[in-house]
Amino acid sequence: MPKQLYTGFHAVEEKIRSVSELKEKVSSMEVFYAKPGPRVKKIIEEAKRAGIVCSPCASETLDKMVQSLPLDAHARNHRGVVLQMEEDYSDNAVYFDGWIAKIDRSDDARLTVVVLDSVTDPHNMGAILRSADQFGASLVIVPERRSVGDVRSNDVVARSSAGASAWVPVVAVKNLVRSVQLLKEAGFWIYGADSSGVPVQKLNFAAKTALVMGSEGKGISRLLADQCDALVSIPTCGRIDSLNVSVAAGVLLYEIYRQRL
Repeated sequence: MPKQLYTGFHAVEEKIRSVSELKEKVSSMEVFYAKPGPRVKKIIEEAKRAGIVCSPCASETLDKMVQSLPLDAHARNHRGVVLQMEEDYSDNAVYFDGWIAKIDRSDDARLTVVVLDSVTDPHNMGAILRSADQFGASLVIVPERRSVGDVRSNDVVARSSAGASAWVPVVAVKNLVRSVQLLKEAGFWIYGADSSGVPVQKLNFAAKTALVMGSEGKGISRLLADQCDALVSIPTCGRIDSLNVSVAAGVLLYEIYRQRL
């Protein structure tokens, strides 16, 4: 079975923590380390407590392992530790139809879903997952196509999310429009991020909110925009055209969270 590699202290630590109570699944994981410093020693201790095999090796061995990762200086900078696991391992994978069938449909249930339309940059995806984790998003929905691929097994996403990709529930769907329609039927209000929308400070988000973020190049697709109950914008005072999609998602998720405090 294909193997997936994780590098970077945050990504490795959070992946280990996410399975620390799932003893039956840790057999698919192994930590390789070389000349451990204090941070790596801490990772090894936590991995061993979780029942994960830890194997010492030469630094040159780790260098060879990470050559399969994307040509990214951060991805290949293993810093003395690499987590290897079976590629199809995904403890936070979600099946959308099952998820929506089980949600609390009462009027006072507060849920936030993030829908990402054609966000293909893994750094942006990771940053959005980090904000989703920090501001309590219940689910992130991505398309099977026009995305970064398997979010949970992408090392750049894991690093950019500071490990949040191990925790945030993610689902890949064939049809975003159908998924948004099902959210509406379940009581969600759909808000699309767009510069022509209502300024965020003038908007009161619904208890069940789905936030749609489009790609930086084309924004939200027309068919998906037609499903939105409202468009929301972020007033700015800078000289460039707009905010990065991951920054915009963070701002909007914070405002949703702030209104619920």
